[in-house]
Amino acid sequence: MSQATQETSARPFAGRTAIVTGSGQNIGRDIVLAFAAGGANVVVNGSRNRERVDRVVAEARELGAQALGVMADVGDPQAMQDMVDQSIAAFGSADIVVSNVSVRHHRPLLEITPEQWDQTLRTNLGSCFYLARAAIPHMQKRGWGRIVHISGRDGFFVKEHRAHNVSAKAGMHALAKAIALEFGPYGITANTVAPGLMDTVRNMSDYPDFDYMMTQRLPAIPARRIGTGGDIASACLYLCSDGAGFVTGQLLQVNGGEFMY
Repeated sequence: MSQATQETSARPFAGRTAIVTGSGQNIGRDIVLAFAAGGANVVVNGSRNRERVDRVVAEARELGAQALGVMADVGDPQAMQDMVDQSIAAFGSADIVVSNVSVRHHRPLLEITPEQWDQTLRTNLGSCFYLARAAIPHMQKRGWGRIVHISGRDGFFVKEHRAHNVSAKAGMHALAKAIALEFGPYGITANTVAPGLMDTVRNMSDYPDFDYMMTQRLPAIPARRIGTGGDIASACLYLCSDGAGFVTGQLLQVNGGEFMY
């Protein structure tokens, strides 16, 4: 194997740029660092904690990647357009976009206000549309693009007191399929990754059933462990690779076998 071939194999995303929303911590951070290790330029996004974003930018640079931190509200379409424009200005492209941000408030349906409903759908689902809409024209020009939505169990196995999140998460996959159908001729794929029970930092007030998750769900998972951000990052690397160019409009469940269908 030639040195050039070895370098291409070790850094398969060299020359590509990946934008990952909500990447200051948890799954988003792991996705960013996986792309950085693979040679991509990376755009790290957060909306409130600049320190976290800067820390991930520094980690990506330590891996040899060019990295840019952008503070932007994913629920704001202009902010998503501006972030894509910043990516183009800094790196010349926006080849890969991973919509990872979500809020998972636990609230009975009749207690969800219209404002809370709108905010959840705008953050969880609208953000996917805003980011894809901003990036796709650039992908079309280059004849190559990868779009990944990070959904979750709620979108496919309905959970009580999460009507707003359930609706948004299910919609994310429907949107990915619509994008896949319309933009496949341009070399653009769109897919959904649905994490299972994950090891993340979370707001425990939104998880009143956490003890049940750990004592009942975890022992029933065939893999006999909780998932990690690295597991989700690996799924994203595959879906965004050249080798996955014939995989589009699909849902990849990364749940240790907890659900099989």
